[in-house]
Amino acid sequence: MTEGARERILAAAVERIAAEGIDEVRIARVAMDAGVSTSLVHYHFDTREALLAEALEYSYEIAGDVRIGEDEDGLAALIDHFLPHPGVLERDWILWVELWLRAIRHPELRPTARRLYERMGEWLAERIDGDDAERAADRLMALADGYGVRVLIGAMDIEDARREIWAALTEAKPVVRLSELPFR
Repeated sequence: MTEGARERILAAAVERIAAEGIDEVRIARVAMDAGVSTSLVHYHFDTREALLAEALEYSYEIAGDVRIGEDEDGLAALIDHFLPHPGVLERDWILWVELWLRAIRHPELRPTARRLYERMGEWLAERIDGDDAERAADRLMALADGYGVRVLIGAMDIEDARREIWAALTEAKPVVRLSELPFR
């Protein structure tokens, strides 16, 4: 009974974070949404912060289930799965942005943010061919983060974001030429 309840609590917390933002999530509301008592929420999670961190981890696991399937392959599929397409991927993006904002203001969530980025980078690097897959994964995540936020706020459509990421990762000629690097 309690394991099913734990999963319902995590799912309810994820939905609350996506709908209202991390700062607005209350244990009583999560309990009500999950159909459990607040004491059961406290039984599973010592603190509100522990619930929030685990809910974000749970969301990452769920997102992994909808990422690339067995029949999908290649860089284009990877790019698509790192953009905020309407539905589950858009909700997961909202959760990411909430985590970024919260981790900036509240250092106790920074380890969760770092851990999720590391896991995502590892997952992505395993799917990229080449000698420097980790660097390519990091670039893809950085590009997707920037363009994804622009898609979320309506400053760019998803097709343009996809094209820009693809171009940045595959074009042989640089967009900007510098006579020397301004940094080392």
